[in-house]
Amino acid sequence: MLKTRLKEYRARFGLKQEDLANLVGVRRETIGNLENGRYNPSLKLAMDIAKVFHTTVEELFCFEEE
Repeated sequence: MLKTRLKEYRARFGLKQEDLANLVGVRRETIGNLENGRYNPSLKLAMDIAKVFHTTVEELFCFEEE
């Protein structure tokens, strides 16, 4: 299962889901689905999001065994 720290980083940067979606070129629903573990990002999307937060993909996303 994909675990993400997106919500935590969005709060730290004062961004709404829609703000982040606009910055990386996806719909707000995509960000919501990422945060709730219902969607695995493409590598490009993961890298674009990491760039927004000046961090690494590994810092934002990790896989956990179920």
